[in-house]
Amino acid sequence: MNKNTESTRYYSDAQEKAVCKALGAKQQPNSGAGHWRKGDCVIESASMLCECKAAMSEKNSYSIKKSVLEKTKEEAFSNRLDNTCLCFDFGPSTDRYYVINERLMKYLIDKLSEENW
Repeated sequence: MNKNTESTRYYSDAQEKAVCKALGAKQQPNSGAGHWRKGDCVIESASMLCECKAAMSEKNSYSIKKSVLEKTKEEAFSNRLDNTCLCFDFGPSTDRYYVINERLMKYLIDKLSEENW
């Protein structure tokens, strides 16, 4: 089967697979478009749902919409998950960045402080 490397789905799937590998997550079938398991990637051990947004070509900016963050929070709740993040990149071969809420940021700071970074 030939993959259409010009489609958004191709880049989204590649990003989701890379995020799952990096975070030890499970990729949701059909990018969470089904009736039950929503979101793109789930990390059960961290009770985390990760929504991924991929760029097909290199960009200099990415706009984060409140509605996407709210939808991700709702999907996590429906999956009985406590935490969310939004993953985005600036193109296929660029670094990935994650958006988290303040509660998770404080937790991360506490853990990093304990390790005396």
